[in-house]
Amino acid sequence: MEVRATAKGVRVSPQKARRIVNAVRGKMADEALTILKFMPSPTARIVARVVKSAAANAENNFHVSPSDLTIARAFVDEGLRMKRMRFKGRGRVSPILKRLSHITIVVEER
Repeated sequence: MEVRATAKGVRVSPQKARRIVNAVRGKMADEALTILKFMPSPTARIVARVVKSAAANAENNFHVSPSDLTIARAFVDEGLRMKRMRFKGRGRVSPILKRLSHITIVVEER
C-alpha cells in the first residue's frame, strides 16, 4: 500500500532538492532519516520533514509500523517562480527567477 506526503511551495530550487532526494530514494524510512540528519544541506531538514510526514500518514491512517516502511518513490517537481527584477546600467533590467519546489515522498510497506 502506497502512502504519500507532499511539501508544496518550498523555497529551494528543484535542482538542489533533487540532489538530496536522490540520496534517500529506495532506502528504509529510518535509514533515510539518519542519512538526512547528517547531511550538511539545509534542504535535508525539509526532506526529512516530508519523510516523517509520510511515515506518520502510514501509521495513523493505515496502521502500518513506521519501521516497516521503505521509500518507494521520491521526486521533486518545479513549482512557481517568483519573478524579481535587478536594475542594470543605462536604464535596463534583468530578471531574477526565484524557483520553488514541490517535494513528494511515497512510502510503502516492505
